[in-house]
Amino acid sequence: MTPAVNIAKKAKIDYTLHSYTHDPASASYGEEASEKLGIPSDRVFKTLVAQIDSHELVVAVIPVSSMLSMKQTAKAAGGKKAQMAVGADVERSSGYILGGVSPLGQKKRLRTFIHETAENFPTIYVSAGRRGLEIELAPNDLAKVSDAKMVALCAE
Repeated sequence: MTPAVNIAKKAKIDYTLHSYTHDPASASYGEEASEKLGIPSDRVFKTLVAQIDSHELVVAVIPVSSMLSMKQTAKAAGGKKAQMAVGADVERSSGYILGGVSPLGQKKRLRTFIHETAENFPTIYVSAGRRGLEIELAPNDLAKVSDAKMVALCAE
């Protein structure tokens, strides 16, 4: 199992794993998960890592149908500016490969923010730690286990 699944097990939260065959030619990992699992894209959340004020990395969990707002992300983290983190830094801090980054079980625990629309659903889907594997869980359980805050993160 992946570190993400092990964290969910250890926390004794309800979750369901969903797997699909990942297509290496897919342009968007999140959209691929939504399409192959037959789940609306506003219910499948992608895990992005941003850099705040050129030093701190933070995790942003947003619907795959949305775009991350750097302004909202910086505000949520109490910073002035945000930018997407460099892929190598994401892989090094999380322990996951791009396209399989989970908000759960990261090697280095980063401050985590979940887009507030997650609360509109009984469960959401996030990466379970590898391409082709999603974990479905209640948004409040995800927030509790990842010590995340629910905030506005997406460009309108």
